[in-house]
Amino acid sequence: MTDVTAETPVVENDAANTAPAATGFDALRGMGTVGAGEEHPVYVQKLDAQGRAYSTGKRKNAIARVWIKPGSGKITINGKDQMQYFAREILRMMIAQPLEVTDRLTQFDVDCTVQGSGLSGQAGAIRHGLSHALTHYEPALRPVLKPHGFLTRDSRVVERKKYGRAKARKSFQFSKR
Repeated sequence: MTDVTAETPVVENDAANTAPAATGFDALRGMGTVGAGEEHPVYVQKLDAQGRAYSTGKRKNAIARVWIKPGSGKITINGKDQMQYFAREILRMMIAQPLEVTDRLTQFDVDCTVQGSGLSGQAGAIRHGLSHALTHYEPALRPVLKPHGFLTRDSRVVERKKYGRAKARKSFQFSKR
């Protein structure tokens, strides 16, 4: 009988070290191998010098710039507390949805500036920006936020007014005589 306890040689794959440097959009993420040779993006943490994650959110004509940092759960909008800025409970609930889904309500302080559109559009823009900022701070939260649609920009905007029309589609009143 022969003894088959010989060790098999281990060959290291050096392809990751010889790959060219990522440029443009791919610089935000690295490429990792998952499963049977499938390439999936591996997102990396993206913070500024103060340890904050930043992102921009948009909805209708509103644009929100959102910064998150570790804290007690305080949300500040344009220098005001969220209770002062958004009087309606539904808008405050809308902003907090990404934090509720990820169980991070009391872990982050949110500071944002928002402009344009109305209060509803601004709340949607803050929610969109907050969701992206959470993925920049903790990339592992992306699979939790994506199914709820928080990372998707709602592209619906007001239709422009056409000439010969009262509004975008409404005609002027018809006169028989």
